[in-house]
Amino acid sequence: MKSFYTLQEAIEALQQPVELSVEVRERMDRSVAFLQSYLDKATSPVYGVNTGFGSLQNVEISREDLSALQENLLITHAAGVGKPLSFELVRNMLWLKMLNMSKGYSAIRPEIFEKLSAMYNQGWFPVVTEQGSLGASGDLAPLSQMVLPLIGKGYLRHPQHGEISGEQWLAQNNWKPLQLGPKEALGLINGTQFMLAHAVEAYRRIRQIFKQLPKVSALSVDAFDCRMDPFQSPIHRVRPHAGQISAAAEMRAILENSPIAKQPKKQVQDPYSFRCIPQVHGASYDALDHCLDVWETELNSVTDNPNVFEEEDCVLSGGNFHGQPLALTLDYAAMALSELGSISERRTYLLVSGQRGLSPYLADGAGLDSGYMIAQYSAAALASQNKQLCTPASVDSIMSSNGQEDHVSMGANAATKLLRVIENVENILAVEWLCGVAALKQREIQTAPELQHEVDAFLAAYDINHKVVPMQELIASAKGWLFPKLG
Repeated sequence: MKSFYTLQEAIEALQQPVELSVEVRERMDRSVAFLQSYLDKATSPVYGVNTGFGSLQNVEISREDLSALQENLLITHAAGVGKPLSFELVRNMLWLKMLNMSKGYSAIRPEIFEKLSAMYNQGWFPVVTEQGSLGASGDLAPLSQMVLPLIGKGYLRHPQHGEISGEQWLAQNNWKPLQLGPKEALGLINGTQFMLAHAVEAYRRIRQIFKQLPKVSALSVDAFDCRMDPFQSPIHRVRPHAGQISAAAEMRAILENSPIAKQPKKQVQDPYSFRCIPQVHGASYDALDHCLDVWETELNSVTDNPNVFEEEDCVLSGGNFHGQPLALTLDYAAMALSELGSISERRTYLLVSGQRGLSPYLADGAGLDSGYMIAQYSAAALASQNKQLCTPASVDSIMSSNGQEDHVSMGANAATKLLRVIENVENILAVEWLCGVAALKQREIQTAPELQHEVDAFLAAYDINHKVVPMQELIASAKGWLFPKLG
């Protein structure tokens, strides 16, 4: 594994097998050897290595019980509940944990890396559930579930081969349960990999939203016969937010050669959901860019505790496991994305409103045919749900561990909510695309050639006769077109 990854490089690396390089092996070996040497010389307990955990920090553990201490930690902390995570999210967690330990500050043996990489490369992903992490002390419960198979406990699932126990997985590989050394269990379960796994998946899907949003909104602009004035560069030169400038340039580039855009307009202005696309989309772009910067820093960070520092000859206990940087940005990202869904739904509402030469609900004879009426209802329901999901998780905290862990980030709740917001936004944009295509079909002239080609390709791929094909299937077709599943 490399010492540094961009988010995009991480997405690409997640599609490849993981190998333990000579450099990483040596780094991890040095970390383990240093901790052992440090313990041999230490005159006071080292948290999590030869003490209890959390509020039990002052309970010193004898040398002969250190291995049992680590195994007990995994068993008692695997307290997650709820629905199992997707294969993709658990895969992300495994990869991120291996990246964290590869940096050599965690005192985890290379043997453990090799077991986790075998799990990863074989496609056997531990059963990890959605709920149970407070996002401080790291993602203790889900990470404990993830590494239980190393000691022959817990369960794993394979996309083709079903579910087996941790004991069966070890037997398949002719391995015995691992005997964990000092600090190893704590290094495995202390960290932000549950939250960060969701952030990495969010990045992948946000990138696709960034790609498709301009196309979807530009189609609506032409389908609703809007003016191009709001996208002209002088307006944005005098309010030079980077995202705003970018969003306006996207509209100009897509619609530059549009016959509809060039024809005279009757209206002096368009509603905000069209006219303020640069300002609204741009603000979300800027907000999301900030979130991605934070996530990329976290991707390349060490987030377990304590950490071993050979150069400084010390073992330090701090708070790098605290998920606040992720919690705040996961919430912020949800808000930014929710706004993209909110303005999209408003454009859909206007496309089906029966204005500017379009039939009510884009129907073929309103009354007998309800057209896209209820598709807009669905978009409205999702936009409304997003408002509820955007209540910040990060402003909440509940004291735990008898007051020792008295402020927690709740970033895990922010993480799971964010992916629900993204799913909703994808469906909202699918409805807008569907209505934009239907509205464009009612125009006598075409949109810009490249955008028209995209519309024609969609129409060639799918039957969108809304009087024959159930609306849910049309929406699913549009979503699949815009946001194809990860291969």
